[in-house]
Amino acid sequence: MDWNHYRFRSLWTLPAPPATVYAALENAEGYPRWWRQVREVTRLDDTTGVIRIRSLLPYDMTFTAREVRRDPQAGVLELAMSGDIEGCARWTVTPLGTGTLARYDQVVDVRKPLLRRLAVPCRPVFRANHRLMMRAGARGLARHLEAV
Repeated sequence: MDWNHYRFRSLWTLPAPPATVYAALENAEGYPRWWRQVREVTRLDDTTGVIRIRSLLPYDMTFTAREVRRDPQAGVLELAMSGDIEGCARWTVTPLGTGTLARYDQVVDVRKPLLRRLAVPCRPVFRANHRLMMRAGARGLARHLEAV
């Protein structure tokens, strides 16, 4: 088993139509306004930016995110990531009742040296940290969508 390899899936039920949710998710520069763990997004060009995140644990992770697919009709946003984490992430936005289901899938390898050294003893803590970050993101986006 590669202790630095992670697969995550999060499902967010949101109180807005899919097109509204998709618009919020494709606007990465807006994430810090509603997702407190996304500390900074710096756009480099039309498809690439640098993102700095920090959840409950006292470390930042910084990575470059490059858009590889943007398909509003299919409700899909895909990214390639490199830096402290390397891999890919995908948002899939679909209707759910009167709202939306936003599914987030991420497959990454941790490259940050400190986290690699702590991989075996801290893996459950790292996974919990990710869950907390995603839960906060879902709540933040729901509040943001209700205010819009």
